[in-house]
Parts: sequence; C-alpha cells; structure tokens
Amino acid sequence: MTTTSNVNSADHLYDLRTDNQVKSAAKSAVEEMQSRFMTLLTAQLKNQDPMNPLDNAEMTSQLAQMSTVEGIERLNSMFQKFVDAQIQSQIDTLSLQAVNLVGHGALVAGDNLTLTDEGGVAGFRLDGSADSVTITIKDANGRAVRTMDLGSQSAGVQNFVWDGMNDAGEKAENGNYRISVSAQKEGEAVNVSALQFGMVTALTRTSEGSLLQVGSLGNFTVDEIWQVL
Repeated sequence: MTTTSNVNSADHLYDLRTDNQVKSAAKSAVEEMQSRFMTLLTAQLKNQDPMNPLDNAEMTSQLAQMSTVEGIERLNSMFQKFVDAQIQSQIDTLSLQAVNLVGHGALVAGDNLTLTDEGGVAGFRLDGSADSVTITIKDANGRAVRTMDLGSQSAGVQNFVWDGMNDAGEKAENGNYRISVSAQKEGEAVNVSALQFGMVTALTRTSEGSLLQVGSLGNFTVDEIWQVL
C-alpha cells in the first residue's frame, strides 16, 4: 500500500503571531517615548535661561538619540511587514495542503477499525523501533477476534490491513471493531499508539485554522493527520 507522510506543522504560526503582538506593544511604547522626548525638549527650549542657553552639544546628542530611535522603529516596521508576508504565505500553503487531502484516506489517533468486504485498515505509531508488534482486534463485546503478529517494525507511523478472517480462519462479520497494539524490543515494552482510518470528506476554515472532517471520526487539524493513504 502506497503511503505519504504528512509532517508539515502550523504550530509555529501561533508563536509568530504572539511575537507580533509583543512587537506591536513595543512599537506603541517607542511612539510614546518619542512623544515624551519631544515634549521635554520643547519645554527645555521654552524655559531655558537666556543667559545660559541649552548647550548645542547636548541638544545635538538628544536629537541624535531620537533619530536613532526613529531609525530602529523604521527598521522594525520593515521587518514586521516581511514577517507578516511570510506568515500569510505559510497559511496559504497549509490551506492548500489541507484542501488536497479531501478525498484521501487518513490515519488519526484512535482505536476504531471498520471491516468491509474489502477488509479493514488501521495503523499505529511507534516511539522507537520494535522487534515484535502485536495487533489484537476485538468485537463490540470486547472479545478478541483476531491476533496479528506483524513482526519487527521501524519507529514512526505504520499501517496494516486486516483481511477480515478471525483466528479460527472464518470470515468475521462486517462492522465496527476496536484494536489494541503492543510492541517490544529485546523483551522491553516500546511505547505505541493505535491509529484509526477514515476518509477526509470536507475542509472547514475557522478563526483558529483549517479543520478536516475525517468521515464519522470527527474534525482534525492538519497536524493531527498522522498518515495519508
């Protein structure tokens, strides 16, 4: 079975937006500082002693300080525009990727497995490589119907197909089942999580990002799609 891993992440967009809010607050602080500076400088010029006017060097130094602040602010503004453009570009890219997932099968977190005449598909995610991976398929009453030994598997996301045969070699009834997965390496347990399969049927845009509807399994973000089949 051909699979394509989807590992693109949008988590960093939240961090960038948070950073933008911080910079915006800093911009307001700089503008306020400039206003206070001009107010103080004007007051100094109005109230200076005619017999002892404000020293030219001191005034030049103060004006240079204000010019430096303004220069930094212009630089920050240019950089902010660049960051905003990058964020929008990444949002557009992620949205396009999400749209392209509609109509494809996907593995998401969960332990459901639906058996049809063509069989059943599910998967698992290993935190490390394992020399033994065992899948147990249970019916609605929690009774084990089929135990599958998948042997050694590498770390990451893997999928498997159940042909629908039970441990007695008979065809199980079509319907909903649940899976449990265990893995070991050299006698030690390896952390493993079950993944369920569904078809991506729709895309919904929200204020928090794109949500993909995976059949009857519910809505998931792009980051929650572990594998596309």
